[in-house]
Amino acid sequence: MSNPETPSAAPANPPLDASAPAAPAAIAASGPQAVPRGMESTLERVATELLRQHKSDRRWRLFFRLAWLGLVAAVMWAAFSQRGPGAAPSVPHTALVEVRGEIGLEAEANAEDLVGALKQAFEDKGAQAVVLRFNSPGGSPVQAGIVHDEVLRLKAKHGKKVYAVVEEACASGAYYIAVAADEIYVDKASIVGSIGVLMDGFGFTGLMDKLGVERRLVTAGRNKAMLDPFSPADAQQTALARAMIDQVHRQFIAVVKQGRGARLKESPDTFSGLFWNGEEAVKQGLADALGNLDFVAREVIKAEEVIDYTPHPNVAERLAKRFGAGVGAGAVKALRELAPLR
Repeated sequence: MSNPETPSAAPANPPLDASAPAAPAAIAASGPQAVPRGMESTLERVATELLRQHKSDRRWRLFFRLAWLGLVAAVMWAAFSQRGPGAAPSVPHTALVEVRGEIGLEAEANAEDLVGALKQAFEDKGAQAVVLRFNSPGGSPVQAGIVHDEVLRLKAKHGKKVYAVVEEACASGAYYIAVAADEIYVDKASIVGSIGVLMDGFGFTGLMDKLGVERRLVTAGRNKAMLDPFSPADAQQTALARAMIDQVHRQFIAVVKQGRGARLKESPDTFSGLFWNGEEAVKQGLADALGNLDFVAREVIKAEEVIDYTPHPNVAERLAKRFGAGVGAGAVKALRELAPLR
């Protein structure tokens, strides 16, 4: 009996049919697919637009940098250029220097600027006399004293008269300066006087007690924290402060008496810190007569043309100061950042 034939095993790797379609993985591995023509055109347009935008941004950045450079140059030129009246006029005229606002070291009416303007006015050969025009409530006795003393010195050196003209107010430190003038002219409604000295502050001890806040203060020197607003008032320190301002008040009184002389009709209220209108000030001898700048220039000095010697800070100068402060702050910050590298 014959054995049936055993079927043969299939081959492990059958031959690939060349005509069969390739698998997706094989297609991906074979290389990048061709980009459709529509998409290629779109990509070219996007790339061109991006390049154009980049060039435009560069041009605008360059423009703004040049514009800022020009602005900085203009501001610096304006800040460092002379602020005075320019070349000395040859015609006879009345020289004007204005005292406006509060008198103080950092204020518009500060001793440095006012003294510089006064020197220019006195040294100008065309100036027949100098007028100080006041619109000031007063301020620092130190700054006022410097200007007062300089007016007296320049008067003696150049032999020119000085007239004070009061518009709105000439009080306290402003009047301290005004009494250095040969004559004082006021409007009938001007505010004049306030010959006194004050030192003000606040006390917060009661409020601190209500809030449960404790003041912890350590000093070397018993009076180092004198008049500290967060500590109870000390009678001895208060007396010391009063003695100091009384001394400054006596200096003020002496200056007024020296400047006004026999014209002053002194009363118990004269040096009490009170102020009066212009009409009453004339009666009390604090001023000489009623009159404004034009009247004094025309009728008293006999030089109707008025030349202003007052330094007038302009917008460029204010920008320059802010710019300078910004540069300084940036420099300090840069130095602090570089400090650890040393």
